[in-house]
Amino acid sequence: DGGRFCLLVSKKDDVHVCIMCLRAIMNYQYGFNMVMSHPHAVNEIALSLNNKNPRTKALVLELLAAVCLVRGGHEIILSAFDNFKEVCGEKQRFEKLMEHFRNEDNNIDFMVACMQFINIVVHSVEDMNFRVHLQYEFTKLGLDEYLDKLKHTESDKLQVQIQAYLDNVFDVGALLEDAETKNAALERVEELEENISHLSEKLQDTENEAMAKIVELEKQLMQRNKELDVIREIYKDANSQVHTLRKMVKEKEEAIQRQSTLEKKIHELEKQGTIKIQKKGDGDISILPVALASGMVPAGAEAAAVPVPPPPPPPPPPPPPAPPLPGPALDTTPAAPLPPPPPPSAPPLPGTASPTVVFNSGLAAVKIKKPIKTKFRMPVFNWVALKPNQINGTVFNEIDDERILEDLNVDEFEEIFKTKAQGPAIDLTSSKQKITQKGSNKVTLLDANRAKNLAITLRKAGKTADEICKAIHVFDLKTLPVDFVECLMRFLPTENEVKVLRLYERERKPIENLSDEDRFMMQFSKIERLMQKMTIMAFIGNFAESIQMLTPQLHAIIAASVSIKSSQKLKKILEIILALGNYMNSSKRGAVYGFKLQSLDLLLETKSTDRKQTLLHYISNVVKEKYQHVSLFYNELHYVEKAAAVSLENVLLDVKELQRGLDLTKREYTMHDHNTMLKEFIQNNEGKLKKLQDDAKIAQDAFDDAVKYFGENPKTTPPSVFFPVFVRFVKAYKVSRTKILTNPYKSSLLCFQSPSHKTKRQQQELIAELRRRQVKDNRHVYEGKDGAIEDIITDGLDCFSQMFVILFPPSGRRRRRAALPLSEELLPNYMRGLECS
Repeated sequence: DGGRFCLLVSKKDDVHVCIMCLRAIMNYQYGFNMVMSHPHAVNEIALSLNNKNPRTKALVLELLAAVCLVRGGHEIILSAFDNFKEVCGEKQRFEKLMEHFRNEDNNIDFMVACMQFINIVVHSVEDMNFRVHLQYEFTKLGLDEYLDKLKHTESDKLQVQIQAYLDNVFDVGALLEDAETKNAALERVEELEENISHLSEKLQDTENEAMAKIVELEKQLMQRNKELDVIREIYKDANSQVHTLRKMVKEKEEAIQRQSTLEKKIHELEKQGTIKIQKKGDGDISILPVALASGMVPAGAEAAAVPVPPPPPPPPPPPPPAPPLPGPALDTTPAAPLPPPPPPSAPPLPGTASPTVVFNSGLAAVKIKKPIKTKFRMPVFNWVALKPNQINGTVFNEIDDERILEDLNVDEFEEIFKTKAQGPAIDLTSSKQKITQKGSNKVTLLDANRAKNLAITLRKAGKTADEICKAIHVFDLKTLPVDFVECLMRFLPTENEVKVLRLYERERKPIENLSDEDRFMMQFSKIERLMQKMTIMAFIGNFAESIQMLTPQLHAIIAASVSIKSSQKLKKILEIILALGNYMNSSKRGAVYGFKLQSLDLLLETKSTDRKQTLLHYISNVVKEKYQHVSLFYNELHYVEKAAAVSLENVLLDVKELQRGLDLTKREYTMHDHNTMLKEFIQNNEGKLKKLQDDAKIAQDAFDDAVKYFGENPKTTPPSVFFPVFVRFVKAYKVSRTKILTNPYKSSLLCFQSPSHKTKRQQQELIAELRRRQVKDNRHVYEGKDGAIEDIITDGLDCFSQMFVILFPPSGRRRRRAALPLSEELLPNYMRGLECS
């Protein structure tokens, strides 16, 4: 047996057996560490590539590729090939390897092992520049041209290795082109952003112009409505007078008709001889029976003189002509006195109830609402209700919530919102607006800091003290910009500073000894009415900007107030809310006639029994199904968000400040009527301020009308409280409406997901896990556990090559990341997770 074994060994290649032995040794941790620490072991393994047996060379390449995947192994392999170059006299590294790769084209296993080794050597480097260097080494050796010839190979394994290499090749030219394209794209983005900025400014200007036109039309409409109300009042009075006159004429005609009938009867009786007409001395006519006239009185008869009724009065004058259309002032004096009021109606019969009730004298009758009986206990909608005597003249006086309940499916509403308990009401209190007042600047004598700051301010102007004082005297804002004037106002001399400067002057001390700031302050303090002149200059310089800033704010208040008050669709939404709220509260609190606007915030707090939808969601769904025409009610509300950001009180104060500034300017002009600059300013801007004041008055009136229309108090409800209620309500309504519109689609998507989608998601999670592990900085160094090398060679190399295809699929130009050496923790996971077929 021993001789037979020796004979068998002698027939085998000694190098092949040696490589297999080393592979077995390196499969154990101790042997692996010994081989890796030996100075010549890996070099000798690499030199084994000179063997003529393709199987031996394939075995060597598999072993070297496995070493590459170990932490620090890549450097050892490259060092071994450097040694190979010196020993074999290569001009370039890997020259012999490429020569074997070309010549062994009939041995597919060797070609696969060779391509696999090249793939791992090049693409397992973390440094991108080093990868390009290694890639270029093989490019110079003709690898790219040879791979182009092998692209139609019939071997699937070889095709996988070739494709893995090609998919991870760094094309520096393409990357440079990508970088240039990116720079061009960034420049284009910057250009587009600049264009967007210009367009946004243009849009803002256009929006302001459109808002100004809308406000102008709204003002005209308000004026026409006022005129129409006056005409209606005149028409009502005239109609009442005409009705009274017609009634009087009819009564006169009936009296004349009765008198004519009586006269005819009298004449007939006179002809018959039954009566006799006797004229008296005073002109009256007496009617006597014939027997009485002849002196014979029958028994039991009484003499009675029947006086003839006087002739009818002349008919009343015709009614006055219709009044002309009213102008700015209308004469509403009635042409005839109004008739007396009708007598009070009789009280209702006992046992009957009146359908209406009058709460106060002069108020419209309010219909009594019957309580609603529900099947289930409903949660309490904690709105703030309006009292019946508070709804007169409001939107709630024009809506009928009981009619809404006839259209709705209240059974479904009860089923959704039935509950046994309701959380505490949320106390929503209107936040009071706090107006911050600027504290006055307190200054002392011209100390070092004040002089230093004054020097900095004067240097910015670049003008001498004489030029500055002369410009202030004549209000020259071309010489002194308004910004400099405002800065200089902080250095107006105080009373103590003026005393110090005048004392210095009276003592005849040399002015040249003073610093530049002190000399300027001395000349500055000698200007007459310095405070008034500086204030006027600041006012004139900021006037145009103030007008431009205040006008859009007033226009926003006007447009928002008028649009909210006139929106019929919003009125319908409030009608629906009132109906559902009364349905929920009627059995516990009774029906109400209106509610405070702050109650709209509670629509999101009132939830269904399953807590999955709010009352606002239900209302949105009701609107979608039954009142589609009002679903976009918010399109009728214009500039509400802008109006919400306006402090009307501050705007009105600013308008008053502008008027005070103009009055101060006029007083100054009366003292210096030769100043053309003041004259031109007053002539050009007095009309603008008058228009701004008119807009402020209209904005105040329009806002007050809108607030009162919704049952609120204008004194306690500023725009910063009133308009945000609608902003929040519209925003919440849009969100709920979007959820209702998109919810069925989302549900169908969730139902459509199949197991294949889950599998695909799991694969994506696995790839993401691999990528996360690759970028970890604290990687565990592979120590060479027992059996790990064999696992890498038998399974891991193929899977590692395929991992390139998974991590970097061939889909056009892309950025590639280096495949990092596998750690002890990652190797088993990746070998089990990526099963090779």
